[in-house]
Amino acid sequence: MSEEFKYTVRSVMNDPAGELEPPKKRKTPEDPLERAKKWAVEYLKRPHSEKELRKKLADKGCSQQDIDTVTALCVDYGFVNDAEYAGMICRHYAAMGYGPGRVRTELARRGVPRDLWEDALEQMPEGSETIDRLLAARLRGRDPSDRKERDKAAAALFRKGYSWDDIRAALNRYGADTDE
Repeated sequence: MSEEFKYTVRSVMNDPAGELEPPKKRKTPEDPLERAKKWAVEYLKRPHSEKELRKKLADKGCSQQDIDTVTALCVDYGFVNDAEYAGMICRHYAAMGYGPGRVRTELARRGVPRDLWEDALEQMPEGSETIDRLLAARLRGRDPSDRKERDKAAAALFRKGYSWDDIRAALNRYGADTDE
């Protein structure tokens, strides 16, 4: 038995006489395509877009041919589905209180094709309840007619990704006069 071999609880329990061979190290696949597949499987434990997968494999040093092959396999088997991923991103950010503007930014950052954005954005719930709740939390009993407080609240909602029209409508519902 090798002197470098370290006993573990499992090795001793399975072989109390000490006749075990040292554990064999797992080999990384020699074939570059197999390595690319292995990396893709590890990366796709969480959902990602096709563009993100391609970038990850390129960062790992895979050839363009291997990237194309692995990506095509992942798309064919449904491991990568940009339309479902876009919907998931929309639902996630809507649940966090973000508006369509912020969601569009996230979709672009994550490499979701633009032609899938509108279908995904239609899955977002109506934002009027969310924006009203966020506005009430932002103003917290302060006077909505105070221009400074109203402008700070509007700027916060704009950073969350809501349009100025939606913000103006919410301020009017809250009782703030936006016609100044």
